[in-house]
Amino acid sequence: QVQLVESGGGLVQPGGSLRLSCAASGSIFSIYDMGWYRQAPGRQRELVAAITSGGATNTTESVKGRFTISRDNAKNTVYLQMSSLKPEDTAVYYCNAAVVIRFLGRPGNYWGQGTQVTVSS
Repeated sequence: QVQLVESGGGLVQPGGSLRLSCAASGSIFSIYDMGWYRQAPGRQRELVAAITSGGATNTTESVKGRFTISRDNAKNTVYLQMSSLKPEDTAVYYCNAAVVIRFLGRPGNYWGQGTQVTVSS
Protein backbone atom coordinates (compact mmCIF):
# COMPACT_ATOMS: atom_id res chain seq x y z
CA GLN A 1 0.00 0.00 0.00
CA VAL A 2 1.02 3.57 -0.67
CA GLN A 3 -0.04 6.60 1.37
CA LEU A 4 0.26 10.27 0.47
CA VAL A 5 0.00 12.65 3.41
CA GLU A 6 -0.35 16.38 2.80
CA SER A 7 0.37 19.18 5.24
CA GLY A 8 0.72 22.95 5.27
CA GLY A 9 -2.74 24.18 4.37
CA GLY A 10 -4.59 26.84 6.31
CA LEU A 11 -6.03 30.33 6.32
CA VAL A 12 -3.94 33.14 4.85
CA GLN A 13 -4.62 36.74 3.88
CA PRO A 14 -4.51 37.84 0.24
CA GLY A 15 -0.93 38.41 -0.80
CA GLY A 16 0.35 35.92 1.73
CA SER A 17 2.28 32.68 1.29
CA LEU A 18 1.91 29.03 2.20
CA ARG A 19 4.01 25.95 1.58
CA LEU A 20 2.31 22.62 1.06
CA SER A 21 4.13 19.33 1.56
CA CYS A 22 3.16 15.82 0.53
CA ALA A 23 5.10 12.78 1.71
CA ALA A 24 4.66 9.38 0.11
CA SER A 25 5.21 6.27 2.19
CA GLY A 26 4.59 2.54 2.05
CA SER A 27 5.60 -0.04 -0.55
CA ILE A 28 7.43 2.25 -2.95
CA PHE A 29 9.91 1.08 -5.58
CA SER A 30 10.00 4.36 -7.49
CA ILE A 31 7.88 7.45 -8.09
CA TYR A 32 7.36 8.94 -11.51
CA ASP A 33 5.42 12.19 -11.84
CA MET A 34 4.13 13.98 -8.75
CA GLY A 35 1.70 16.86 -8.76
CA TRP A 36 -0.77 19.11 -7.04
CA TYR A 37 -4.41 19.49 -7.99
CA ARG A 38 -7.08 21.69 -6.46
CA GLN A 39 -10.82 21.68 -6.28
CA ALA A 40 -12.91 24.69 -5.34
CA PRO A 41 -16.58 24.36 -4.32
CA GLY A 42 -18.77 23.71 -7.34
CA ARG A 43 -15.83 23.31 -9.68
CA GLN A 44 -13.95 20.40 -11.20
CA ARG A 45 -10.60 19.31 -9.87
CA GLU A 46 -7.81 20.96 -11.85
CA LEU A 47 -4.09 20.47 -12.21
CA VAL A 48 -2.04 23.18 -10.50
CA ALA A 49 1.48 21.93 -11.09
CA ALA A 50 3.37 18.74 -11.82
CA ILE A 51 6.99 17.61 -11.67
CA THR A 52 8.78 14.63 -13.18
CA SER A 53 11.31 12.50 -11.33
CA GLY A 54 14.00 14.40 -13.22
CA GLY A 55 12.72 17.78 -12.08
CA ALA A 56 10.91 19.04 -15.17
CA THR A 57 7.89 21.09 -14.16
CA ASN A 58 4.55 22.11 -15.60
CA THR A 59 2.49 24.87 -13.99
CA THR A 60 -0.98 26.01 -14.91
CA GLU A 61 -1.18 29.51 -16.36
CA SER A 62 -3.22 31.03 -13.53
CA VAL A 63 -0.48 30.39 -10.95
CA LYS A 64 2.65 30.90 -13.04
CA GLY A 65 5.06 33.25 -11.32
CA ARG A 66 3.31 32.74 -7.99
CA PHE A 67 3.49 28.98 -7.29
CA THR A 68 6.57 26.77 -7.47
CA ILE A 69 6.58 22.99 -7.35
CA SER A 70 9.63 21.04 -6.19
CA ARG A 71 10.44 17.59 -4.88
CA ASP A 72 12.94 15.73 -2.76
CA ASN A 73 13.34 12.28 -4.27
CA ALA A 74 15.30 10.98 -1.29
CA LYS A 75 12.33 11.81 0.94
CA ASN A 76 9.60 10.89 -1.57
CA THR A 77 8.17 14.33 -0.93
CA VAL A 78 6.72 17.00 -3.19
CA TYR A 79 6.25 20.64 -2.23
CA LEU A 80 4.15 23.52 -3.47
CA GLN A 81 5.37 26.98 -2.54
CA MET A 82 2.50 29.41 -2.98
CA SER A 83 3.07 33.16 -2.92
CA SER A 84 0.96 36.23 -3.70
CA LEU A 85 -2.11 34.20 -2.88
CA LYS A 86 -5.49 35.38 -4.12
CA PRO A 87 -9.01 34.59 -2.91
CA GLU A 88 -9.55 32.59 -6.10
CA ASP A 89 -6.79 30.21 -4.97
CA THR A 90 -9.11 29.02 -2.21
CA ALA A 91 -9.66 25.29 -2.66
CA VAL A 92 -8.85 21.86 -1.34
CA TYR A 93 -5.41 20.96 -2.62
CA TYR A 94 -4.67 17.33 -3.43
CA CYS A 95 -1.34 15.62 -3.90
CA ASN A 96 -1.01 13.06 -6.68
CA ALA A 97 1.76 10.60 -7.51
CA ALA A 98 2.45 7.86 -10.03
CA VAL A 99 4.06 5.14 -7.93
CA VAL A 100 5.69 1.86 -8.92
CA ILE A 101 5.52 -0.65 -6.08
CA ARG A 102 7.77 -3.39 -7.51
CA PHE A 103 10.53 -3.87 -10.06
CA LEU A 104 9.20 -3.71 -13.65
CA GLY A 105 5.76 -2.94 -12.28
CA ARG A 106 3.37 -0.45 -13.85
CA PRO A 107 2.82 2.84 -12.04
CA GLY A 108 -0.35 3.23 -10.03
CA ASN A 109 -2.10 6.55 -9.48
CA TYR A 110 -2.37 7.63 -5.85
CA TRP A 111 -4.04 10.59 -4.14
CA GLY A 112 -3.67 12.29 -0.82
CA GLN A 113 -6.65 13.15 1.39
CA GLY A 114 -6.50 16.86 0.56
CA THR A 115 -5.64 19.97 2.53
CA GLN A 116 -7.75 23.11 2.69
CA VAL A 117 -6.27 26.41 1.59
CA THR A 118 -8.38 29.49 2.30
CA VAL A 119 -7.33 32.94 1.16
CA SER A 120 -9.39 35.60 2.85
CA SER A 121 -9.04 38.83 4.76
